[in-house]
Amino acid sequence: MSVLAFVMMNVKVGTDKEAVRRLREIKGVKEVYEVYAVYDIVALVEVPTMADLNELVNSEIRKVETVTSTNTIIGEKFA
Repeated sequence: MSVLAFVMMNVKVGTDKEAVRRLREIKGVKEVYEVYAVYDIVALVEVPTMADLNELVNSEIRKVETVTSTNTIIGEKFA
């Protein structure tokens, strides 16, 4: 069973489009949305394990230069 999570992000002002483009290139990122809320961007990610989620968020998403903060919510699929 894979790990599904929503990663909410804030980015530097005016860099939303660039951040979305960069995030869509990252393996494990399934969907990316610009939103109008407390956060600027929400990404739906899916990876095999919690360790992979940790690696994805800390070593990939947070390294996108324009991302200033993240908040990750782990989801569960129900049949």
